[in-house]
Amino acid sequence: MVDDIDINFNNLRNRFINRLFTIPIIIYWGFLPVAPSNGKARLLQYFKRCNRGLGDVIEFTDELKMLKEQLKFKEKVEVPKGIENVVIAGMGGSGIAGKIFSEFYSKKPVYLVDDYKLPDFVSKSTLVVAISYSGNTEETVTVARQAIKRGAYTVAITSGGELAGHGDQQIRIPRNDLQPRSATGFMLMPLLRGFGIVNESDISESYSLLKQLDRNNGECREIANDIAKDMRIPVIYGSSPFKSIAYRWKTQFNENAKVMAYSNSFPELNHNDTMSLAKTYRKGSLYFLVFKPANKRIAKRIAITATITKSNFKIIAPKGSSDIARMFYLLHYGDYLTYHLGIIRGINPTDVSLIEELKRKLGNFRQ
Repeated sequence: MVDDIDINFNNLRNRFINRLFTIPIIIYWGFLPVAPSNGKARLLQYFKRCNRGLGDVIEFTDELKMLKEQLKFKEKVEVPKGIENVVIAGMGGSGIAGKIFSEFYSKKPVYLVDDYKLPDFVSKSTLVVAISYSGNTEETVTVARQAIKRGAYTVAITSGGELAGHGDQQIRIPRNDLQPRSATGFMLMPLLRGFGIVNESDISESYSLLKQLDRNNGECREIANDIAKDMRIPVIYGSSPFKSIAYRWKTQFNENAKVMAYSNSFPELNHNDTMSLAKTYRKGSLYFLVFKPANKRIAKRIAITATITKSNFKIIAPKGSSDIARMFYLLHYGDYLTYHLGIIRGINPTDVSLIEELKRKLGNFRQ
């Protein structure tokens, strides 16, 4: 039976490695589980001293568990009368909110911007929503300024930075030192509430499903082990209204696990991917993750595609009675799956140092 010091030691060791990932600690990882008890006790005190110096840094698992609480965020986008179209600007982890929203709203045209340029049609009858967790995303800030000059009704969803104070409506989201991709709820809920896409029943069911995943995500770990075992590349296939979630999984594999990944959706992929599925190079290095659809014809397409291309599809069945609940379930499932793959690979899921280095070097560039 493992004694209390073993339990405390292992938990704290995991927390420390997940946060710092220094070379000496990674080396220790291999022999600490069998180290003498007195050695563990001394190292436990060392870890505690080191952790006290980390201040308010939030563990990544704690970030994941915050998603369900973000569903309670009450702020909502104001939609003025006379609006003819909607533009949502956002990049990376902040941009996913717009992609998800665009699959659930179709009463007016929705245009997504993940670049520096606002589309030419934007006018006073356009609602522009600029989303940046930090408020300093240069592409989004640039687009927001263009929207204000055009006279578009502009909403800024941010925790601060340059974007704060700009536009006709400011939605300030809590700044908890989260990764932007861990603040999806804060950035998405104002859109879903403002356009009347969610109700309290959706939120309650979603909260319950996310809570279940927080408690038990062992299936995610098992799939992550399968992927890591043969160093395979994830290929994620979704279908409406979860095409954006397939893309979200792709980006989470990129950032959390630091692996390349690819996403596409049915039925579109039956007009291109299908041919390559049977004859591509190194097909054995691909790991197919396919969302189970509610649409029976799409389900038939998936089954036929797997058969005629001799592909092994790992089917992921979303839980929930509504599309909103199933969307949040799939989103969170992907968060845990990619987190576990990162940990299995010995990767710090929170590390975005290359992205930050790119931003620093761009900051020195003047056109």
